[in-house]
Amino acid sequence: MYNSVGVIGGDKRQLYCAKAFLNDGLKVTLGGFDKLKSEGELEITSPLEAALCSEFIVLSLPCVKGGKLNAPLNKNDVYLDDGLITAMSGKKIFCGMKHGLFELAPKLNTCLVYDYSTREEFAVRNAVSTAEGALEIAMREFEGTISGAKVLVCGFGRIGKVLCSMLSSLNALVTVSARKRSDLEWININGAKAVSTFELETQQSFDIIFNTVPSLIFDSRLLSHIAKNAIVIDLASAPGGVDFPSAGRMGICAIHALSLPGKAAPKTAGETIKDTITNMLEEDGRCQKLA
Repeated sequence: MYNSVGVIGGDKRQLYCAKAFLNDGLKVTLGGFDKLKSEGELEITSPLEAALCSEFIVLSLPCVKGGKLNAPLNKNDVYLDDGLITAMSGKKIFCGMKHGLFELAPKLNTCLVYDYSTREEFAVRNAVSTAEGALEIAMREFEGTISGAKVLVCGFGRIGKVLCSMLSSLNALVTVSARKRSDLEWININGAKAVSTFELETQQSFDIIFNTVPSLIFDSRLLSHIAKNAIVIDLASAPGGVDFPSAGRMGICAIHALSLPGKAAPKTAGETIKDTITNMLEEDGRCQKLA
């Protein structure tokens, strides 16, 4: 059973994660947040002090950026120096995209570093925040209503599934593209029009296009066929699935909407991180009892 946690670096997501741990009765220390004057019962101190006085540590998503810890709410850069590494050693560390942490600190015990961003419950809940953020962008940029709009969702993964459901509830005319035949059947069952991603050029133009596929799908040829008058919102991780230079030349409004959970719903995103870490701690505790 843990009684204290150090949250080191991060944005509003980690701040809300810290508040959620505090609400669970843990002593919470923030390190790398000195741009904030006060956060109620949360103690704000240096990253080193936060690591020293805590039983386990939470880092941001991504945990590393530009060769240092990701700490946008700190006045100065936070480097993973020998002192901080020593203070963190021997403690469980929960972070997002942990490969970056090992590049900076290869001596950290890999068995004590956990990547919450790879968990399924984290990904599913983040898909909801991402879909809501994407809809917010669409409503802001599209000059019509979502109801009655011709909308394409490319990809039927977690985000695609949630988007399809949300758009259908808003009475959009939803087409969803996928590559697997099984996905095409599920799309039909969910009441949307299904089309193979390989056959998108056969479709008529759309009002709004959401891409969730992290490989180039919307090249200049496809954009000229179905997106001349569309708002294109790319939700895929960099480099995305849209040829943005070609879209710009054609005058197509194309937006690469990255990290939407942290931008659109930091409170929910932070609570998702906290709940995921709590699940991981409980599972690890059960495993130790069985050992």
